[in-house]
Amino acid sequence: MRRLFPACLTMALLAGCSSLQSSDNLLGVLTPYRVEVVQGNVLTKEQVEAVRPGMTREQVRDVLGSPLLASVFHADRWDYVFTIRRQGAEPQRRSVVVRFEGDALKSIEAGDLPSEREFVAAITTVKPGRVPRLELSDEERKALPVPARPEAATTPAPAGPAREYPPLEPRS
Repeated sequence: MRRLFPACLTMALLAGCSSLQSSDNLLGVLTPYRVEVVQGNVLTKEQVEAVRPGMTREQVRDVLGSPLLASVFHADRWDYVFTIRRQGAEPQRRSVVVRFEGDALKSIEAGDLPSEREFVAAITTVKPGRVPRLELSDEERKALPVPARPEAATTPAPAGPAREYPPLEPRS
């Protein structure tokens, strides 16, 4: 019995530790840190609207960036995939397929992409607080004291003996 009790106690403690690791919070007080996972290209509605059929591959790459998937077996297809998992925000996954005919853009399948503002709002986990005013009103400007005019700045004469330097280039 004396040998069995420490072994049972150790097993119970280890089982308790494993269940704490799998929970999202420890007793409602501590939450474990979760790494933000961002993969792929963020594509917005504005970027996709800037791409037109007939553009070259280089022009499409300049607007959308390098594709996440460009297969050797499907040379006329580029896949842009974006996923993000952030603590406190909903996970997101978007996919855009760009198809070419030769070197010219044939079509783009984008689905429902957010605008840039909608995307930023979707990944922001901080609640906006009171935004400070950054500009004074006309009444507040008039209430400010008038700044004193600075005295005319004069450059003081150099102190010490005047120096003469030899010419950098020989005289002709």
